[in-house]
Amino acid sequence: MNLKPLDDRVVLEVKEQKEKNVGGIIIPDTAKEKPLIGEVIAVGTDEDLQEVVKVGDKILYAKYGGTEVDIEDKKYLIVSRSDILAIIV
Repeated sequence: MNLKPLDDRVVLEVKEQKEKNVGGIIIPDTAKEKPLIGEVIAVGTDEDLQEVVKVGDKILYAKYGGTEVDIEDKKYLIVSRSDILAIIV
């Protein structure tokens, strides 16, 4: 993957959450919640952000934040610093 974010942006690989199927009910894709956890693939050029967020970190991001892109059949999300809510440790 050759995506290099600029400024205070971070590229995340979207982590699909495991489907919970209770009682044999099938939930259509349109009704499923959007995953809010992603793994950091690349960090932008902002030095303050680079000190806090590192490649490989798993982060929790805002529900409607970021821009989705599909590259080589993988889903990526480009989020700005303000959309990052927490680092999962």
